[in-house]
Amino acid sequence: MTRLATPSPEPPKTSGPNASTTRTTPRAGDTTTRRHLRWLLRLHRPALFVWAALVALLALALLWLWGPLTDAAAEGWRQYDACRDGGPCRYDQDAILRFKDVYTYTNIPLNVLPFLVAAWSGAALVGREMESGTARLAWTQGLSPLRWLTLKLAAPAVLVAAGTSLLVLLHRVAWSASQGRVDTAKTWYDNPTLHANSPVTVALALAGLAAGALAGLLLRRTLPALLLGLGLTAALRFLADLAMPHLWPAVTRVTSRDTGYVYDGVQVDAGLVTSTGAHIDDPGCGPSYVDGCADVYDRLDVTGFYVAHHPESHFWPLQLTTAALVLTVAAALTLAAFLLLRRSTATSRVRREAAV
Repeated sequence: MTRLATPSPEPPKTSGPNASTTRTTPRAGDTTTRRHLRWLLRLHRPALFVWAALVALLALALLWLWGPLTDAAAEGWRQYDACRDGGPCRYDQDAILRFKDVYTYTNIPLNVLPFLVAAWSGAALVGREMESGTARLAWTQGLSPLRWLTLKLAAPAVLVAAGTSLLVLLHRVAWSASQGRVDTAKTWYDNPTLHANSPVTVALALAGLAAGALAGLLLRRTLPALLLGLGLTAALRFLADLAMPHLWPAVTRVTSRDTGYVYDGVQVDAGLVTSTGAHIDDPGCGPSYVDGCADVYDRLDVTGFYVAHHPESHFWPLQLTTAALVLTVAAALTLAAFLLLRRSTATSRVRREAAV
């Protein structure tokens, strides 16, 4: 019996403009990344809603402060000044106090934002997942530990930077609108105002995110990671305040013995000037017209006072150099978190292989 050979099936012929088009499928790594990104946003949906609500509420308050509240407070102070000049003694005190309250209630949260980010990052973002084992479960689902940490930091960093930058910008324009119009408006060098008006707050928020992640990887427990993240961020804020005046050359102003210290800005150094131009420490007597001070200055050969300070024109140089310094620390904290994660996962893998 003769067998008939069956011809092998030929690939279908294509014709037309799509003849050379090949169908591509998404890579497994990209699909896994997108799936875990959606899972990350869903897992931290309450924190996302709280952040969005906080940014929206503060933005609306700052817009209110920028427009109607500043105009009403400025009019109230105009009425008060007319009263002091002998005019009618009626002024809108409620508008002045309302401006002051809203400014305080928006200024304080802006200064606290980096600490909130650090606490959430240490406790909920990393520490809780390391403590509960959720992180290791994710690593068995096709997501490497380094990519897991990248997703953990990248998505929150974008949201934190965008929200904080918007609030800093609105605070800056609201504060600027009050200058020269509201007598009790804060000066530019008032410490909380100085931070709320500047990109240093944005840099501190990103540093808080990195500090919390490092704390979570290091301690692997929720509450200790929260406390360590807060501590690292507070220490960075304190060191940034100390370093800021020295990151840009200061201006020195010399005044006479009868005048005393005169400056308007961030003080770096102060003391007495002798007839030779030398700078010496101030014994704390006061201007020469104070009883006994003239004799003290005569014995010290003092001719005047000096103050090394930063005027308002140094605002942006100070802020940009400080923000760059804080961002450098944030990058170092992020690198430390990645190195710690790689080392810990490599050690765990070696132990498992040794046990087998």
